[in-house]
Amino acid sequence: MPTITADALRCIGQDFFTALGCCPDDAQIVADHLVQSSLYGHDSHGILRMYEYAHAVSEERVHPQHAPEIVRESPCTAVIDANNGFGQVGAALATNLAIQKAQQHGMASVSLRRASHIGRAGAYPIMMAQAGLIGTAFVNYGRLGIQVAPFGGLDGRLATNPLAFAAPRRADPPIMVDMTTSTVADGKIRLATNLGKSLPEGWIIDAAGNPSTDPQDYWAEPRGAILPLGGPLGHKGYALAMMMELCAGGLSGQGMAAGDSRAPANAVLFTAYNIGHFTDMDSYYDEVEALVRHVKSSRTAPGVAEILVPGEPEFRTERERERTGIPIDDTTWERVCASARDIGLDPTAWELA
Repeated sequence: MPTITADALRCIGQDFFTALGCCPDDAQIVADHLVQSSLYGHDSHGILRMYEYAHAVSEERVHPQHAPEIVRESPCTAVIDANNGFGQVGAALATNLAIQKAQQHGMASVSLRRASHIGRAGAYPIMMAQAGLIGTAFVNYGRLGIQVAPFGGLDGRLATNPLAFAAPRRADPPIMVDMTTSTVADGKIRLATNLGKSLPEGWIIDAAGNPSTDPQDYWAEPRGAILPLGGPLGHKGYALAMMMELCAGGLSGQGMAAGDSRAPANAVLFTAYNIGHFTDMDSYYDEVEALVRHVKSSRTAPGVAEILVPGEPEFRTERERERTGIPIDDTTWERVCASARDIGLDPTAWELA
């Protein structure tokens, strides 16, 4: 299992996505996003995606040279069509536009459609929080909807439909929530497959509806399904997934889950809130820090060393991996190198440190 520095992976990613047909700026956006995901410990949305994106380009499901465009706009809203280009490029444009509008008008919502795969949903509210705003992202997968069973059902009828949230703190990294409305993202099933590992109980059911820990019961035909978030209370994750369909799919014009696998693509609703238009900033920061202190003051359960606020695990993993490098499983690295050779690159020439 190779361990590679983040800087080296950024350079590798830049070369990789440029070779796939991206302009240099777009290649940097996609590469930086994947490396940051791996730094946070979200390997399911990190370097693993390089060979998957290359495959999508080869099948003409993603068009690297297609630029996103604003197709509808008002002072506080906009709709952006990513034109089946790289999702990270369209999502970055939509996020920055939401930030600009919220800074001027107090709040703004920007929807995005035909964005292939935007990657880790939490990346975009973090951008808003770093600009001093509260941010959210609601995501669906267009009309695809074959991964997640509805509560009480046996067949995949929804996508994993993540939602993400971030809020700034006075001097510390933002509070960050990044979660699927399913028990797990299917990228984590991909990662377990590459590692040759079984899945935890409660993640998936097989095609007959039986609980399973075998990743192949999810991938092989007839397909199994991921369960909605919440276990016995999965009606809550199911309800949130429906909310993502309505807000992301409905307000972007992308469409909602209907089992159509011909052109899967993320749709997203980004919303940014300018805190200063609602309350005094110092008062807001005082309340946030008081909340954090209050939550962390709880006694810990047996075996728990410390209570963490949402986002702390990722930021701590980032610091550690910046120091020690990013570990990549052998299957993922072999597939990345094979994809690189397919597009005319020589992986043996890559600097890994």
